[in-house]
Amino acid sequence: MDLGPMELGLILLAFLLLFGYRKLPEASRSLGRSLRIFKGELQGMQDDGRSAAGGSGGPDLEAQVRAAEAAAARTRARADAARASSSHASGRPIRPA
Repeated sequence: MDLGPMELGLILLAFLLLFGYRKLPEASRSLGRSLRIFKGELQGMQDDGRSAAGGSGGPDLEAQVRAAEAAAARTRARADAARASSSHASGRPIRPA
């Protein structure tokens, strides 16, 4: 299935009509974050499969959970800071997430 310029233009027009030009960058960022998280989870599953097959004694499950929670907290803090700085720069009031 080959998409030409006309089809891509129609898809872009549909996104603009659905989300509006103001929400489109935010939707794109959300999609990118979701894909990045999905890719990381797949990589983690592959790593878990390799360590289980190899029988290597990696860190215990609780340490992995703590590390994942800490990484998630850092990511949330960065996202909140970015959201706050962008809303302050634009002069719009901050809406709770």
